[in-house]
Amino acid sequence: MDQIIAMMQRLFSDLNHIGISDVVDIAIMAFLIYKLIELIRSTSSGKVAKGIVFLVIALWLSGTLHLYTVNFLLSRVLEWGVLALVILFQPELRKILEQVGSSSLGAVFAGRQDVPDELENAITQTVEAYTSMSKSKTGALMVFERKNMLDDAIRTGTPLDAVVNSELLKNLFWNKAPLHDGAVIVRNGHIVGAGCMLPMSGNVNLSRDLGMRHRAGIGVSEQSDAVVAIVSEETGSISVAVGGMLKRHLTPETLERLLRNELMPEQQKDDTVRFKLPGLFRGKKEESKDGDVKGE
Repeated sequence: MDQIIAMMQRLFSDLNHIGISDVVDIAIMAFLIYKLIELIRSTSSGKVAKGIVFLVIALWLSGTLHLYTVNFLLSRVLEWGVLALVILFQPELRKILEQVGSSSLGAVFAGRQDVPDELENAITQTVEAYTSMSKSKTGALMVFERKNMLDDAIRTGTPLDAVVNSELLKNLFWNKAPLHDGAVIVRNGHIVGAGCMLPMSGNVNLSRDLGMRHRAGIGVSEQSDAVVAIVSEETGSISVAVGGMLKRHLTPETLERLLRNELMPEQQKDDTVRFKLPGLFRGKKEESKDGDVKGE
């Protein structure tokens, strides 16, 4: 009991020495750490960050256990790792510096905002366009970005800044349009890229009748949390890929329900209960021999 009292007395004694500058210093550092974690979570850098944490823990353990050779090698790896990280995170660092140089600091520190009205319009216009393109068998590939940003994919295509519009989508995916072979990427209800190249799926169990468009859609859904909507050029069938799983042969009504369920913010779901389709991807699933996911 005496030890606890002595510890509390030392704690209160230390608190008396904390000034306003110390509080501001701690608040700034906490905010910067929070933004760094947010940046890592919003990009594909999460696995890299976990690897760095693993190396740091391994370095500490090797020193504690007196594994001198392992400790020496890990310390050299971490020293060179600083340069490697600068190269690896070059796109993210460049984006932050560009924001600092070309806009107010508020743009650097502001978080990503959900735009329910624009998402609502994007879903409505997408379903309208996909209904038409399904009938005309016009191939289409749209990626709806969520938390994981797809800047690398956007850089492979043509950057745009346009509201999602049915006629615009039909023109972008028209088979004689220069950007029709790539993907359209949508961020917060806005088209930010067209003609973008996506990574192919590494799943060897996919059905052989799936073309490059479907494999690319599944691939980007495996590597991010994006929702991918696809129209087959051969059959006109509408499909959606989420989390590496493909749901095929959707009606326009099912497509709309699915997009609303996956993309609409939580506060909007109470107002759109009639559009919900619970468990389409989260419920019990059964995988067929050709690799397609079948719902119940």
